[in-house]
Amino acid sequence: MARKKGKSVSFDAMIKFFMQYYNIPTRKDIDKLATKIDQLEKLIKKSMPAGKGKWMTAETAPKGKKSARKATLTSSDMVLDVIKRFRKGVGFAQIQERTGFEEKKLRNIIFRLHKMGKIVRKSRGIYTIS
Repeated sequence: MARKKGKSVSFDAMIKFFMQYYNIPTRKDIDKLATKIDQLEKLIKKSMPAGKGKWMTAETAPKGKKSARKATLTSSDMVLDVIKRFRKGVGFAQIQERTGFEEKKLRNIIFRLHKMGKIVRKSRGIYTIS
């Protein structure tokens, strides 16, 4: 007996099936999450008392020279302050030594600052203020 051919399945339908079956998020799902995160950030900023908008406290700040600012600095601000002190650029090891941050945290901060356009990569591992 001859086997009956069924309707062929499109490539897009197969991809959609696999994404649903394996719970792979779509672009639409990620966009929804991003908007919810933005809403949460705004809510957190509104609920913070005035002057308390920074996350770093005096206990978590690395030891060294005290800056003219109050004891509360964000990690990104601390890395920017270190980079600002060097006009010709500063290396990754020097930034890590002065801030006391772990390698992974410092790499993430530098990536974020570069993406925001606050610092420039002069050469591999050397950073300056833009």
